[in-house]
Amino acid sequence: MSTTRRTFLKGTAATAAVLASPGIIGKAAAADKIKLVSILDQSGGLDIYGKPMVAATEMAVDDINAAGGLLGREVELKMYDPQSSIQYYTQYATQAAASDRADVVHAGITSASREAIRPTLDRFKTLYFYNTQYEGGVCDRNVFCTGSTPAHTVEKLVPHAMKKWGKKVYILAADYNYGQIIADWVEKFVRDEGGETVATEFFPLDVTNFGPTIQKIQAAKPDMIWSALVGGAHISFYRQYAAAGMHKSVPIASTTYGVGNEHQLMSAEEGDGILCAYSYFEEIDTPENKAFVERFRARNGGAAAPALNELAVRSYEGVMLWAEAVRNAGSVDRMKVIEALEAPTMIDGPSGAIAIEPTTHHATLNTYIAQVKGQKFQVQETFLAQQPTDTMQVCDLKANPDTVKFYFENGLEAAGIK
Repeated sequence: MSTTRRTFLKGTAATAAVLASPGIIGKAAAADKIKLVSILDQSGGLDIYGKPMVAATEMAVDDINAAGGLLGREVELKMYDPQSSIQYYTQYATQAAASDRADVVHAGITSASREAIRPTLDRFKTLYFYNTQYEGGVCDRNVFCTGSTPAHTVEKLVPHAMKKWGKKVYILAADYNYGQIIADWVEKFVRDEGGETVATEFFPLDVTNFGPTIQKIQAAKPDMIWSALVGGAHISFYRQYAAAGMHKSVPIASTTYGVGNEHQLMSAEEGDGILCAYSYFEEIDTPENKAFVERFRARNGGAAAPALNELAVRSYEGVMLWAEAVRNAGSVDRMKVIEALEAPTMIDGPSGAIAIEPTTHHATLNTYIAQVKGQKFQVQETFLAQQPTDTMQVCDLKANPDTVKFYFENGLEAAGIK
């Protein structure tokens, strides 16, 4: 890991490098620019996720260019705001591939947005990075999924929460691919641990009234709530739940809470005690992460900067994984970069070591379980170098490189997972 560690540390010292050698970036800019297109929601209901991802993507590209660019060339970042609209995602993906002729596209927050643009980028043979935690199951040689999947998070958090709180679970989830499939995974792992799912409810992204559901929870008397709620509107659940006094009697575990910085938007009284699992928390206590957080805050308003979360840091590390693969390939040619990523490519980033698992094009990464206290996360348990074993059950791009499929689109049972 020494070479890749140097790559990350070089990025953290990028500003100093430029001040010391002002001619470096001039040489990089002299050649044709390498084109990176980002499509992330900066407005609409998903902007609570998109804005920190945008800031982290900008920081990654600036770090690369400050260190001399790639292959002696500057990386040019072009950003589109799809405004939380699938229609705009499709439009901008086409524009990125056909008009901008992007060398790589880093895009998408929801699974619906990913599946809307993935066929377009496949058709134009434009390399695609999806830097968001998700439900797993994408198997496509043109696509690299760097976020955590249920094998990283749900599989770890379910037994931890059940041991802490009990075996009766009530699931609340957003009504689209992610929520529906995560609910399947939660039910599976609860069942594997000898527990019981007492009810599962799905909610459109614009729902804000959770009063009837809270009444159902009171009647069902579960030991805990599992939340896979998503977006700005769904924050209403946590506030209404706390207002009803339920957060003190039936605790919440989640694999979505906090990635929209909900723990900062809500009061400590409303959020304390919620248990989460991700591949990154701002509070990870390592020198590399502390230095990264300090730089991010300095760039983004100091104390006013958004809290860093998995989606933001995975956006940064996704760009850095791509950049390392370009260096290793000595080219931005799509297939050469894909082969370098499959070698595999690995880096040390703020979340720790992260590498591409070559059979699935997903990430091997650390998982952390943490609990909210005082609008911050306190890390309680760490799992190092966890593989995307959920997707590894269905996807082998080494054996079948022409596969272009989303295996979990119709649920786990359709994919042969019980």
